[in-house]
Amino acid sequence: METPLILVLATRNAGKTAEIRDLLKDFPIEIRNLDDFGPIPEVEEDGATFDDNAYKKAHFAARVLGFPALADDSGLVVDALNGAPGVYSARYAGEKASDADRCAKLLQAMEGQAHRAAAFECVISIAVPEGPALTYEARCEGRITDQPQGENGFGYDPIFFYPPLNKTFAQMTMTEKSRVSHRGKALRELQAEFDKVLKWIQQHMPIVVRTGCVSENNDEPA
Repeated sequence: METPLILVLATRNAGKTAEIRDLLKDFPIEIRNLDDFGPIPEVEEDGATFDDNAYKKAHFAARVLGFPALADDSGLVVDALNGAPGVYSARYAGEKASDADRCAKLLQAMEGQAHRAAAFECVISIAVPEGPALTYEARCEGRITDQPQGENGFGYDPIFFYPPLNKTFAQMTMTEKSRVSHRGKALRELQAEFDKVLKWIQQHMPIVVRTGCVSENNDEPA
């Protein structure tokens, strides 16, 4: 029986790992994440774009571990704030700030703003130890509310209103959010093309050549 291909998720997030495992469960692939390996240095997410950061995380994990790797980067972009918080979404109110702190800072920055259009963006990168990477992108349009609404979700979900469902992300069920969110869209696009992704990985992974040990007394493999 052929050994399934190993794909490493460049994350330690158990929920994200379970979601992607379920999404790709019908493919001949074994999903692992960083917790399945020894200590690995943290990657500094200092890219100028979501694409930069997703690729940096995926390529670093692939190069260090020797397996193809998948990473995603996402965040909130607000028109009136010239695209902020953008790639700094998780650090917008400081390294140790809570989700509530980040929402509060953003609402303060938006005080008096009539134009409240915003979007969540997500980029998924799949990299091999050397060479190119595959990229999947998705976006979800909405607007910033005047105050938090809803108890579900995380991050900026309570202040991101999605007009087609007349709800914030934090007022949606997990199923509703997955169907319309930036990350859900990107993952479904990946799932739809995963047969092609597997072929691409197989074409671009380095070929491992196994050789036997050579005896000093003769040139035959030991």
